[in-house]
Amino acid sequence: MSKQRHTILTQHLQELAATFVNTQSNKTSLITITNTELAHSLDKIIFYVSVFPETAEGPAIGFLMRKRGECKKYLREKSNINHIPHVEFMIDEGEKSRRRVDELLSE
Repeated sequence: MSKQRHTILTQHLQELAATFVNTQSNKTSLITITNTELAHSLDKIIFYVSVFPETAEGPAIGFLMRKRGECKKYLREKSNINHIPHVEFMIDEGEKSRRRVDELLSE
């Protein structure tokens, strides 16, 4: 698969996953997919998320991990991809670091 096609596929799956998370979450915290990593073998996809407030990260990741199967089913239904990769969710530590730097710079 070409690099451009891989990038387009990754972006498409990220948009679909963001829609899924938005419709499934209970809105007690804001969950945003900030980055996506799709393995070149197309067998695994990791969605990196940011959660606001940060105190809700644990429950949010727990919720997302319980919904992995439903997310994979949603991706299969909404895309025309034959093989949907294994879905994982992780906290985007880089985004947390960027927010902290922004806070320090604004002080």
